[in-house]
Amino acid sequence: MPIDPNIAVGAELPAQEFSWTSSDVQLYHLGVGAGARPVDPAELRYLRDDESQVLPTFATVAATFHASEPPKVQFPGVDIDLAKVVHGSQEVTVHRPIPANGTGRTTTKIAEVWDKGKAAVIVQEAETVDAEGNALWTARSSIFARGEGGFGGERGPSSKVELPDREPDAVVDAPVLPQQALLYRLCGDRNPLHSDPEFAKAAGFDKPILHGLCSYGITCKTVVDAMLGSDTAKVKGFKARFAGIVFPGETLRVRMWREGDQILVSAVVPERDEAPALADVVLTVAE
Repeated sequence: MPIDPNIAVGAELPAQEFSWTSSDVQLYHLGVGAGARPVDPAELRYLRDDESQVLPTFATVAATFHASEPPKVQFPGVDIDLAKVVHGSQEVTVHRPIPANGTGRTTTKIAEVWDKGKAAVIVQEAETVDAEGNALWTARSSIFARGEGGFGGERGPSSKVELPDREPDAVVDAPVLPQQALLYRLCGDRNPLHSDPEFAKAAGFDKPILHGLCSYGITCKTVVDAMLGSDTAKVKGFKARFAGIVFPGETLRVRMWREGDQILVSAVVPERDEAPALADVVLTVAE
């Protein structure tokens, strides 16, 4: 059986020890669209040697940044074909601004396994600390495995975010470069779904799609730039559900509403009748 929730839930994965440099941070920022305004001082804060500010979404790639092999979906109680898997949701909470150079240790457990009928959802929770044991960030993510449901488990809770019934405070169109997925894959996600046309077709897509975490990073940066003066230190957390696909060369239209210490967000693809890309998106502003 590809999924055994009795084994999976609560299982701890091997700890990851890793380090990163300002060059890694800059490459990540380029991978999520930084540098489009190359003479703008606010934009260049993402691309300074040794003192770059760091988007909190860098936490999603820091531990695997130098990976060069496609990922495997093999955990205790879980063994799934990579072609069946897409990212379901992602949440990051930073406990202090991420430094441009650093060392971390991440411990991860499988927190939940949900049965959606035709698919399964596997939720992981991870805690990352620095070399001295100080908390850096907490991450919670889910993967959506098509064709792996029907094992009799619970469907799981809804996390729907209702957007305000008013005009957004800001609307920004963020272009996705034709080569965006090929650039972003250098940040450690070598899943051929994002680079190999034949693999993408076998997975049911007309052509390679953009990494969900790339859309996630582009959207976070867009909100930080439009609503927080391009200051990543003002971000406490960022979460989103991956509601649809984005193809390289398309556009992310990002709408933003400030509600207290939260910024509620939608991200759609205008080229395809505003097809949803990210939903239930919330950026929490640091106090």
